Amino acid sequence: MSSSPATDPATDPGADPSADPSAAPGADPAAAGGPPAVRPRTAVLGRGEVPWDAPVAAADDLGLSRGDGVFETLLVRGGNPARVVGLQAHLERLERSAAALELPAPDRAAWGALARELAAGVPAGAEATLRLTLTRGAPGAGPTGLAALRPLPAETLRARERGVRVVALARGTSAHLHAEAPWLLGGAKTLSYAVHTAALREAARRGADDALFTSTEGLVLEGPTATVLWWAGGRLLTTPAGPSGILEGTTQRAVFAAAGAEGLPTGVEEVAVPGLLAAEAVWLASSVRGAVEVTHLDGTALARRPELTRRLRGWALA
Repeated sequence: MSSSPATDPATDPGADPSADPSAAPGADPAAAGGPPAVRPRTAVLGRGEVPWDAPVAAADDLGLSRGDGVFETLLVRGGNPARVVGLQAHLERLERSAAALELPAPDRAAWGALARELAAGVPAGAEATLRLTLTRGAPGAGPTGLAALRPLPAETLRARERGVRVVALARGTSAHLHAEAPWLLGGAKTLSYAVHTAALREAARRGADDALFTSTEGLVLEGPTATVLWWAGGRLLTTPAGPSGILEGTTQRAVFAAAGAEGLPTGVEEVAVPGLLAAEAVWLASSVRGAVEVTHLDGTALARRPELTRRLRGWALA
C-alpha cells in the first residue's frame, strides 16, 4: 500500500454502494443462491447510525474539497456475533495516519464501538466492507468522523477465486524519497487518491486487473490498494516500508505473524520486476480481498503455489 492508499471501487469498493447491485436497499443475493444480503448502513461519530443515504458531511468539508483526511477499510465477517477483522490494528493505523496529518487523535474506544455497532447486523455467511473516515471537516467546524458498511462486491470474490493480472507502472519517485520529505506523508493512509484510481484505469486499459507501482530505480513498491508478497528461496517476502513511502499493511502483518507461528521464514527485501517474474508465487494482500494470487505480471504468466495460496488466504481473512 502506498503513502495514501484510499479504497478504490475497482478493487475494494466499500464506500460505493453502486459498485455492486446487491448494495441496493432491499436486494437479496441469497434469493439467487448467493450469500445473505447485507443492509447498507451509515453512522456519524458522536451521532450514531443515520439513514444509509443521509447527508453526512458539509459541502465544504476539507476531506471532500482537498482530500484532507484519513481512512481505514476493514472486512466484516458475518456471524453471531459478526467479526470486524483486524479492528485494533486498523484503529492503531488510523491513529498514526491522523498524527501524520496533525489531526486530533481518534478516540479508539468510540471508533471501535461505532464499527462494532454497524457490523452487528451482518448475517452469518455474509461479508461486508466497513470504511472508517476521519476528515478535517468544514472550516471552523472541526473534524468529521464517518463509518459506512456496504456489501462485499462480486469483484472481490472473483479476485479471490481466480487471481489477478497485474501490470507494473512507474510511480515517478525514488524508493528513498520519503526519508528526506516527511511532508509527503509516506506511511499515512490518506484520502488523496486520484493517482491510485488513475493507475487502476491504466491497468484496465492494458488488459489487467491491478497494478504495481515501481520507483525510478526500478524497484517494486506496492499496488494502489495492496501490499505485494512473494515466495522465493524458501521465504515469504514483502517490500520495505519507511523511506519508500509504502504503508505498512495490516494484512501483510497478520499473514507474516501467522506464517512465523507455523515455522515459515519471512523477510523484507527490495525487488525489481525481474525478481517477481522469477518468484515461485506472488500475491497482493489487502484488508478486504485478503491474499490473492497474481497470475500474470506484464503479460507473463507467473509460477503459482495453490496450497500456499490457500494458507495465505486463511491467514489474511482470519
